[in-house]
Amino acid sequence: MKVIQFYKSETQLIKKAVKGHRDAQRYIYEKHAPKMLSVCRQYIKDIHHAEEVMSTGFLKVFTNLKQFNFGGSFEGWIRRIMINESISFLRKQKQLVFTEDISIYTEESWNNINIELGVEQIQELIDSLPEGYKMVFVLYAVEGYKHNEIAKMLGISDNTSKSQLFKARKMLQQKFNQLNMINHGAVKI
Repeated sequence: MKVIQFYKSETQLIKKAVKGHRDAQRYIYEKHAPKMLSVCRQYIKDIHHAEEVMSTGFLKVFTNLKQFNFGGSFEGWIRRIMINESISFLRKQKQLVFTEDISIYTEESWNNINIELGVEQIQELIDSLPEGYKMVFVLYAVEGYKHNEIAKMLGISDNTSKSQLFKARKMLQQKFNQLNMINHGAVKI
């Protein structure tokens, strides 16, 4: 049986989807949905809510597809929509709380962590963070946004973003240390 290439390029696929071709839209959804669910899940603890947010995000993707200008990564464009939908969902749920803290802080080293964790365990640790800490941590450490970008997205100051990241890292460090003591029976001095 000969395999026929459905679309020769992503550009052609997007143009067909803009014209309303359902097969092209389905192909885009099936190609990107698993990764985008993972993006939503990073922000939203409950998988069912994350799926709901992803669905809403894809509705926006297809509604605004004609606005994609091919200037950057299509996956990045979709990812940004999913992040914005996740933030919007958490705001509606009133789960985002940021504490303004302009105190001076120093970066701590993470080089002394000696623990092996699976992806699910790491996600559980991140999920245990307060929502404000978690949001800034994921935007900064996972997505790679800068503090000024995070501040603009979340409607907070640059210093609040830096403070939330510092507190998130400190809390994760404490949780890693606790796990390390439990797993290795060692007490950190």
